[in-house]
Amino acid sequence: MAKDNYLEKLNPPQREAVTHPEGPLMIIAGAGSGKTRVLTYRIAWLIEQGVDPFNILSLTFTNKAAGEMRQRIEAVIGNDAKNLWMGTFHSVFAKILRFEGKRLGYTSDFTIYDTDDSRSLMRTIIKELGLDDKTYKPNYVLNRISSAKNALVSWEAYANNPVYMEDDKAARMPEIGRLYKMYVLRCFQANAMDFDDLLYNTNVLFRDHLDVLNKYQHKFKHVMVDEFQDTNVSQYLITRKLSSVHQNICIVGDDAQSIYAFRGANIQNILNFKADYPDLKVVKLEQNYRSTQTIVNAANSVIARNKEQLEKNVFSENEEGSKIDVIKAASDNEEGRLIATNIFEEKNNNSLKNTDFAILYRTNAQSRAFEEALRKLNIKYRIVGGLSFYQRKEIKDLLAYLRFTINQNDEEAFKRIINLPKRGIGDTTVAKIVVTAAENGKSVWEVVSNINQYIAGRAAQTIDDFATLIKSYGLLIEEGKDAHTVASYIAKTSGLLKELYDDKTVEGLARYENIQELLNSIKQFVDNPENEEVTLSAFLQTVTLMTTADQEDEDGDHDRVTLMTIHGAKGLEFKYVYIVGLEENLFPSQMMLSKRSDLEEERRLFYVAITRAEKKLTLSYAESRYNYGRLNYCEPSRFLEEIDPKYLQISRSRVISYGNSDARNDRPATSSPVPAGFTKKETLISNLRPVQKAAPVNHTPTGDFVASDTSNLKAGDKVEHPKFGYGTVTKMDINGNDRKATIKFDAQGQGEKTLLLSFAKLRIVE
Repeated sequence: MAKDNYLEKLNPPQREAVTHPEGPLMIIAGAGSGKTRVLTYRIAWLIEQGVDPFNILSLTFTNKAAGEMRQRIEAVIGNDAKNLWMGTFHSVFAKILRFEGKRLGYTSDFTIYDTDDSRSLMRTIIKELGLDDKTYKPNYVLNRISSAKNALVSWEAYANNPVYMEDDKAARMPEIGRLYKMYVLRCFQANAMDFDDLLYNTNVLFRDHLDVLNKYQHKFKHVMVDEFQDTNVSQYLITRKLSSVHQNICIVGDDAQSIYAFRGANIQNILNFKADYPDLKVVKLEQNYRSTQTIVNAANSVIARNKEQLEKNVFSENEEGSKIDVIKAASDNEEGRLIATNIFEEKNNNSLKNTDFAILYRTNAQSRAFEEALRKLNIKYRIVGGLSFYQRKEIKDLLAYLRFTINQNDEEAFKRIINLPKRGIGDTTVAKIVVTAAENGKSVWEVVSNINQYIAGRAAQTIDDFATLIKSYGLLIEEGKDAHTVASYIAKTSGLLKELYDDKTVEGLARYENIQELLNSIKQFVDNPENEEVTLSAFLQTVTLMTTADQEDEDGDHDRVTLMTIHGAKGLEFKYVYIVGLEENLFPSQMMLSKRSDLEEERRLFYVAITRAEKKLTLSYAESRYNYGRLNYCEPSRFLEEIDPKYLQISRSRVISYGNSDARNDRPATSSPVPAGFTKKETLISNLRPVQKAAPVNHTPTGDFVASDTSNLKAGDKVEHPKFGYGTVTKMDINGNDRKATIKFDAQGQGEKTLLLSFAKLRIVE
């Protein structure tokens, strides 16, 4: 494709961003504004201007995004695209650490620990120190350590920081500093790094070895960072250091889509970027090519309420599109039924596929009601973020063998495979080996490969046989055998494959097939001409760095409705989107209401959800929902009220329930197909107006709270509200279907509130 051809496909701001010659550049890319195209064409344009692909570093957040960009660039400039340094932060920095890790005391074959490995190691350390794992929960301790690493706080700095120490004492976990130290030392002893270490150690490498930093500063003449609003302190410092010589740093991001603070992302990185680069060129991509005008305008009306944001005016020139439907359900189960039926009808009426639909929720636990309802209608679905292929036990078992073959210092891999298949080596023996290694200042492998010096008896012979087996695998590596040859040999000779083959149960067959699928994937890796290295070490690095977003459907049937959290939906788009569970304390989350910054992040999350929709958006909430076994009454989310009412559906909206026994509510079937067992009734969903929000109060409804019919509610009536308690109606405001009541509540601090009667649940007190 000629240069002029692809530049002609760009609008003026996109072209300005693509052809910016040198110096710092910030591309503020609104939702659906074509940022991937701009990044792709910018890299292609730079190469056409004479920049060597080897001198371009492009950082993304998923391997999938990097792969798609590389393919697009290759379509424009050809095979030169293969020479780009392009990938996720973790994969690129892991590559640098493979080359330079010896400066920090690691070999090039260091293991990358996943979450399960880290958790297992932390459990071991907690047990060795005699601490209570009910108090020192491994996940909490690891999250604390992760936060420290992402803030570039070493274990030494942590232990000498009185603020951290006081925080840990207040949380009744004064030993976290010691756990941090032991965890770091044990990882180092095992020649292993966790995901946070890939960033932390790269910072240490560049800080302590200026010759290495200088080498990569001059190598990368252009540094590009996608999704910059999601970077943490550690990532920002690395990119800033790498680009400090040439000053050719290009960041692409949207502050309105910064939703990962819980992972350490710092929105200030993008908000304050201009302060770090006074001569910064700013280009705004404001035209949304994805969504209808209605969806874009509704999203704008929500995000406009955030104070901390970069100014931009996102717009769409697509069709105006239909208004946004709001579904009110009596319960979470009914919400599931209504959404599933809506999908069933939309799909049949408009000849759509399952893949055109997505149900987005705030928390994974909400998926149950939608799964049940979709199954009853025989609608296939997939849950994104469930157990991935590489997290299954049999897969992790074989991968542990492969890891230990490459790195005999990998203590977690050793503990997983030493008695797998069963060799009669119990936990006591394994613990003795680990303790012996620690006491003698040796690695586990040094003890195992010389076991007769430390342990006598039958167990010693078994362990010696195991060591001989591992050494035989090492010979294959030394002979230069490819990853598939080595992995196939290990799968057969370790006994793993035979054990699964001999298990003739349905589950056993599935596990055996999974192992075969893993071997198939290794064969594909070896046969892929784009892979420079086809060694076992190279394959393991690829697998370990694979993210959830990179996983594909495993049964080959891709036509499924997608169910996922909104966080997981970032970067995706669907024709029809359902945002469910829009209730106060659920979305926005109750944990995000104490600070304005937290609430603004929740609002950005809602903005991200809205802008996933291309053609049609539906919002839903339940009036009641079970939580911890208790039925709670719910208030509609404040986010519903923040959408400009003119974009919401005010026509009659069908509410469909299973097997309604009330014949008076049954209506004749319409032309749209309705599954057996379903009947229809109609309810009026009124227009939404902003109403005064109330702080939550601890009012417990008296008896079995049942909302009254408020169609004849008048001033002077006494009412009870499930959250605000008892009150008196002081004023009624009726404007067509929009009926509001002003109520003075008796509880201290509640005062007078105006409520929409179409949403509020009130019981008239006789």
